[in-house]
Amino acid sequence: MTNDTNLVAEIEALGQKLAQAKASITKRFIGQERVVDLTLTALLCGGHGLLIGLPGLGKTRLVETLSTVMGMHGNRIQFTPDLMPADILGSEVLDTDDAGNRAFRFVPGPVFCQLLMADEINRASPRTQSALLQAMQEKTVTVAGEDRALGDPFHVLATQNPIEQEGTYPLPEAQLDRFLVQIDVQYPDRQTERDILMATTGDTEEASTEVFTPGELKAAQTLLRRMPVGDSVVEMILDLVRAFRPDEAGASDLIRETVAWGPGPRASQALMLAVRARALLDGRLAPSAEDVLDMARPVLTHRMALNFAARARGDSLTQLIDDTAASLTQGQAAA
Repeated sequence: MTNDTNLVAEIEALGQKLAQAKASITKRFIGQERVVDLTLTALLCGGHGLLIGLPGLGKTRLVETLSTVMGMHGNRIQFTPDLMPADILGSEVLDTDDAGNRAFRFVPGPVFCQLLMADEINRASPRTQSALLQAMQEKTVTVAGEDRALGDPFHVLATQNPIEQEGTYPLPEAQLDRFLVQIDVQYPDRQTERDILMATTGDTEEASTEVFTPGELKAAQTLLRRMPVGDSVVEMILDLVRAFRPDEAGASDLIRETVAWGPGPRASQALMLAVRARALLDGRLAPSAEDVLDMARPVLTHRMALNFAARARGDSLTQLIDDTAASLTQGQAAA
């Protein structure tokens, strides 16, 4: 009983601290509560986020603000077609001391940080994109045959422009799967845009303050994994993810006809963590079926694809996810 009481107290205290963090973030990144929640979800789960939105919607500002509020050392890389892997990872240079002795010295690249902003990640060549694969999965990079640890914690928040695709290299499925969530950044509503105008065009601006330290964020990530998850929520996660695999025995005719490839087990893991984070951000002690429905789109959209016939018909992947999730919920309610 004491352990349960301690867990409840820790979760409640973390929820209050997260509310402070959100308040500090929204001083500079006004509105867009959904975007803030999903970004914090990625950090709380120890994962990475892919922010997709048009230029000028505040993606860079959000990442810079998060770096301040979460107390993390952040770096930014502007991806371009001529960017090389060494520009990200670092390289060895030959040094000569006063005595004339020569030795190689490693000069770390910008990936050696705690919060990396990969701006317009799809503008770099596949060779350069692949330099982040090991970093995102293992939190280490191998340079000159030596494994080098990255920041602790280490998170990547990458951005993409969904419209301008000229001169870009779409991310491969293996790299997309390493992003815990896809975060769609939409236009703000009229009142939010008015608030942005008033807050950012004067002679002064609000400043965010540090709320977390890297150590506290690591502790929060550990606590999140201790949150209880009911059997019904676990079964719903499994039902939802497996429902989108066209080769699965129980797949519907609609999925078989429209989906080219479905999400793998990493999607189930991501959804399991994400529903806990959503409950935590909402001030609850355990996730519910509603959390599964809400996190289905951000977790699954970039982990599956429509086939050619479905794309030719103009089918919507997000609508397919919403409809399938809703039908599963209705089926469980009927049962």
